Amino acid sequence: MHGTISLWVKALVALVATITIAEAVPYNSTNSECRYLPGDAGWPSNHAWAQLNNTVGGRLIRGVPFGQPCYGTSADAPACAKAQDTWEDLSPFLEDPVNVISSFFENTTCSPFYGPLSTDAAKRNATCSLGSLASYAINVTDAAAAVAGVNFARDHNIRLVVKNTGHDFLGRSAGQGSLALWTHHLKSYTFFEYKSQNYTGPAARIGAGAQVQEMYEHANKQGLRITGGSCPTVGAAGGWVQSGGHGSLAAKYGLGADNTLEFEVVTTDGKHLTASPSKNADLFWAISGGGPSNYAVVLSVTMKAHEDGPVAGSAITFVEKDPEKYWAAVEAWEKHLLVLDTIPGFKTSVTLTAGIFSLDFATLPDGSKEEVTTALAPFHRDLEKLSINATTKLTVHDTFLEHYLDYEAGIVYSRNVTVGNRLIPPDLVRSDTRLPQLTKIYKEILATPNTAIFIIAQNVTQARTGHIDGDNAVIKAWRESLHDLNYALINDPLATFDDLSADLALVNKWQYDLRDITPGGGNNMNEATYDYKFWKEDYYGETYARLAGIKEKYDPDSVLWIQPGAGNDKYALRGDGHLCKT
Repeated sequence: MHGTISLWVKALVALVATITIAEAVPYNSTNSECRYLPGDAGWPSNHAWAQLNNTVGGRLIRGVPFGQPCYGTSADAPACAKAQDTWEDLSPFLEDPVNVISSFFENTTCSPFYGPLSTDAAKRNATCSLGSLASYAINVTDAAAAVAGVNFARDHNIRLVVKNTGHDFLGRSAGQGSLALWTHHLKSYTFFEYKSQNYTGPAARIGAGAQVQEMYEHANKQGLRITGGSCPTVGAAGGWVQSGGHGSLAAKYGLGADNTLEFEVVTTDGKHLTASPSKNADLFWAISGGGPSNYAVVLSVTMKAHEDGPVAGSAITFVEKDPEKYWAAVEAWEKHLLVLDTIPGFKTSVTLTAGIFSLDFATLPDGSKEEVTTALAPFHRDLEKLSINATTKLTVHDTFLEHYLDYEAGIVYSRNVTVGNRLIPPDLVRSDTRLPQLTKIYKEILATPNTAIFIIAQNVTQARTGHIDGDNAVIKAWRESLHDLNYALINDPLATFDDLSADLALVNKWQYDLRDITPGGGNNMNEATYDYKFWKEDYYGETYARLAGIKEKYDPDSVLWIQPGAGNDKYALRGDGHLCKT
């Protein structure tokens, strides 16, 4: 939006005229106890939005629902068909300022399969609205734009959210009637020697918009590795690192949060600050594992970088139609993880679907084929005893990037999924009486159509990572886990919101079942459900009280508010979309 102010005002007038009844909620419209929504008397005027657009250099963007081409008297059939064809793809949502990848939070308030062009007569009268998505976004390309957005949201009493890629299943980058700070284009990379009391060595300062594969590619050119995630399009400096952050190098160097050196942030009072162990140390502690988009707006992170070198890898795949043999093999793998857990740097990621076992990758930085072969040999012997024939791959690449591109970058990630999580402790697997309890839940999950289980193992104990207890906000359950357990239920692209809610309830049910057999444990919050009733205990654990205090210090008015977020009790989200004081 680079036109004159007068053109911008005309566009806003046109926008207001198109706001649907679902968005224009009159309830509590003048009550400042609630954040204002479009249609409320306190909602910012067209002139106020125009001024904000001018302040941020014309980078204010109106939120547009993904399915909008399928609605209205001027519905565009070719554009609608394209929206339908790409509804399950990640890319369009990653590059959009307000639309998010979560089917549940994208919701069906503007489904491309509904509306006047729908082939289903019952859906042709559907309407299109933004639903829970942001009304506007600022394309943040510098700190000044973030400061302007924070100040505008605070002064005009509207919701503020942060969206990078929208790679989030907890709705933290969405919010009805909100202003989104879209940090996706903050893609800077600076490599240098970092010196501090706590660390001296190679480091990388990474913009908030940097995505995992991009970061790996830039580091590779410097002869370095950086701890990042597996999915190539995840924002490395966004919710990934701020919630802990696991990836294929975690077993070697620790979680993402274990590698942070400092953050560049904008706080909700509009200040541009550095958070590090020596400056605003409490804020640095909170953002290093205590959750994203809650304490301040992150513009960049500085992380440890590590000298690159050879990386050994392996993959194992088999199909077994005999359920007894299949589940015996799965339990054999679970037990073998107790052995792999003792090998420094050894990381594995397994996918289970009905009758299929896939070790998608084993990663051993600075390792050899012989070391990987020796490490996996006992599991191969277990498969031989079960008369299971497996396909095996074994490699050594010269660099981490080559290993990553071979094993991980090509994995296809679906957008239309509901995910759940539990961190599995080793004692559960060691016990011959308790391991079958885990297998029973696995069986129930995979008996449900369109499901998958992911067993992601890395040793990130304090002893292995070199951290001391409590020096960042990563919960003890991570430190004490044998593996991270994720599971996914693929949603029907034509699902109604009731269908998506039912999927969420089922995924929550399994999350509660897993909690029952892992008392005192926890969850990786990035891959868990947003409405889980034990979120304070299991997502934040022993860190919750301290995090809530830091939230109160840096954001006493809850300008940033997420569910589930530490210290979010001052406000609650009502059924009509209003966020109101409790």
